Amino acid sequence: MSAVKSRSFLNRFPVFYQKFYKEWRWGPQAPVHYVPEEGKWKRNPETGEVKVIQNKPIPLTYPKEFEDGLWGGEALVRGFQKRNPLRRRAPHFWFPSLIKSVLYSEILDKHMEITVTPRTLRLVDQHYGFDSYILETPAQDLKSNLGVKLKRSLLLALAKKDFLPNNAAKRGELLQKYQKHIIPIEEAEWYGLTIQEALEKLGESEQREVKAQAVKQPLKIKFREEFIQQLKAEQEEKSTPPTPKSSWNPFKFNKSV
Repeated sequence: MSAVKSRSFLNRFPVFYQKFYKEWRWGPQAPVHYVPEEGKWKRNPETGEVKVIQNKPIPLTYPKEFEDGLWGGEALVRGFQKRNPLRRRAPHFWFPSLIKSVLYSEILDKHMEITVTPRTLRLVDQHYGFDSYILETPAQDLKSNLGVKLKRSLLLALAKKDFLPNNAAKRGELLQKYQKHIIPIEEAEWYGLTIQEALEKLGESEQREVKAQAVKQPLKIKFREEFIQQLKAEQEEKSTPPTPKSSWNPFKFNKSV
């Protein structure tokens, strides 16, 4: 789906999903393949020429295998390489170093074999754990579908507070540790969804609302029916002839006795 169509679809979704999707797809990423320079201007010490500093990100290419791993912000870099000073430069691809590693999630309590890069492992060490790395890394830096899906699972587990059912002490300790990452369940359910998945979820919620409105009767119809029943009851009372009163009085004295 093109970026224009995606942006037009976003207006139908909740605000927190719009914020997530914009950060995930178009948010500024942390510099990985270049070193950003500070300031706005720089002077050449030899010539004295002043130039504008342009920290423009290097365009990256994301293959389909990228979605099933955690590459730590790395991707394929396309460019040119001067292999011979007497010949024209040739197209070249720079590939990240990929390895398979087993990572442990203490919230989900399971080990996962994931394709990562050495930079991913360094980031996990810097955050002192896999769960901290996933929760503290923005969506645009996780980037892959696997990364945001893992973050969604962690956010849902923290919001529902139903993880580690057989170890309440450990669960309480982790809830205290990741307290700043706890968000409402509704937001956690929308986090990490693609446009197609979000449209399906939106369609299901709209169908439930339509059914609920169809079952729920408007008050004006209810009041109208009650008023009609009241008018019918009053009409029946008016049309019914009054019953004659009996002339016999049991307390009247009988002179013949």
